[in-house]
Amino acid sequence: MVHQPKGVNIVQTIEENSRNNLFLNDNTANPTAFGLCAFGMTTILLSLANAGVMTLSSPILAMAIMFGGVAEVIAGLMEWKKNNTFGLVTFGSFGFFWISFATLLILPVLGLAKAPAPIELAAFLSVWGIFAVGLFICTLKMPKVIQATLLAVVVMIFLLVAAQLTASSLIFNLGGVVGIIAGALGLYIGIGQVINEVHGKIIFPI
Repeated sequence: MVHQPKGVNIVQTIEENSRNNLFLNDNTANPTAFGLCAFGMTTILLSLANAGVMTLSSPILAMAIMFGGVAEVIAGLMEWKKNNTFGLVTFGSFGFFWISFATLLILPVLGLAKAPAPIELAAFLSVWGIFAVGLFICTLKMPKVIQATLLAVVVMIFLLVAAQLTASSLIFNLGGVVGIIAGALGLYIGIGQVINEVHGKIIFPI
């Protein structure tokens, strides 16, 4: 008589639903903190330029591509592993937003496309504003600080849209100020989660 190795029958009788649950129950690190830090720091840097504090130069583009872009996409994929659809959509989408934004500025310099007109930039930002409104609605069931972050993002985007349509430097700078607030809130949540986890207690309320 041929005996099956011990444990084979157990493996063979696991139902499909149980196998899915095994994949979802993981102990990997929290990708939300990573994604929020990338979002927050990149948003602050760009918003400093929008507020007139500095110029839009290579440090901002590099940050947009690598940290705001690539890092947030990675965070989004990690959220997929955590079965967090909101995290996947938020970080994945904003990650590609940053890459798209940098590409939008780089293509004209390389002579591969014409520079966007104000109405075209307004349209580009408007679709992201609508997307951000949808995310804000999702946060209505989340902690207040996350609601405030997404609300600031929505206000920032529509101020930048208004600035493009009116050619108002004042509105544009105001959008930069709101962007600094949005980025600071995102960074607060992200780094706050790490500090709370390392210390094993609530140091930064989230």
